[in-house]
Amino acid sequence: MATKKTKKETESVAPAMPAANAQPTTPPPQGQAPAAPDLTIADLKNIGTILDVASTRGAFRANEMATIGLVYNKLQMFLARVAPETKPEDNKTATAPAPTAPGK
Repeated sequence: MATKKTKKETESVAPAMPAANAQPTTPPPQGQAPAAPDLTIADLKNIGTILDVASTRGAFRANEMATIGLVYNKLQMFLARVAPETKPEDNKTATAPAPTAPGK
């Protein structure tokens, strides 16, 4: 005796997974604007570090490296323009030449 499987029995349906970047769709209260996302200079520096580490570990294919490199370079140029310079202050007394008296 042969059993006949129905289409419903043979198909497997994966449960619906919410998207990883899905945001709740709750509207903001009346009279309030939605909060702006906080993205700081430190976050951008971390993204640069992530790109560097991922490329070092071989996370990208060869044909993707040019695009990743362009994005990384643009990010570094942007950070160089907007990030405050964090050079250590030089000790001016140690590096400055001794003043000379005028006329001597």
